[in-house]
Amino acid sequence: MRILENLAKFCAILAGVLLTGITLMTCGSLIGRNTTGASIVGAFELTGVAAGAAIALFMPLCQARRGNIIVDFFTAKMSSEANSRMDRFGALLLALIFALLAWRTTLGGLNSFSYGSETQIMGFPEWITYAAMVPAFVLAGLITLHQAAFGFGDTQETGEVAI
Repeated sequence: MRILENLAKFCAILAGVLLTGITLMTCGSLIGRNTTGASIVGAFELTGVAAGAAIALFMPLCQARRGNIIVDFFTAKMSSEANSRMDRFGALLLALIFALLAWRTTLGGLNSFSYGSETQIMGFPEWITYAAMVPAFVLAGLITLHQAAFGFGDTQETGEVAI
């Protein structure tokens, strides 16, 4: 699990770099528009592309640290063993969802690549975004499979929110 967690941290760092880059680009575009009247053409497109990739890149670390919201209204009075089994079953279902996301994103990226699909203003190749998302979905799926098989262990940094 340590290797998966390190890969998840690397993905989160990449996501942070992407978000920092689009923040700086947006600031530069706004400053340019308000001072010289010239803004960065296609900044809105690049923001959308980078934000989509960043969201996917944050998913593995979120899952590794159990950062997803858990609604335990119905299970609060169940035994810890029953809750553990339900959490592991939920992780298995989530692994299947991540596998489905990885599969469909791969197909979407291949389709985008084969047709040369680009953003409208800048002509940025859309397949690059898909290519950034697929490994993150695969990694998140592997993390959830590990959690389903071996449990969650002692996750030090948990983001659980009980509702």
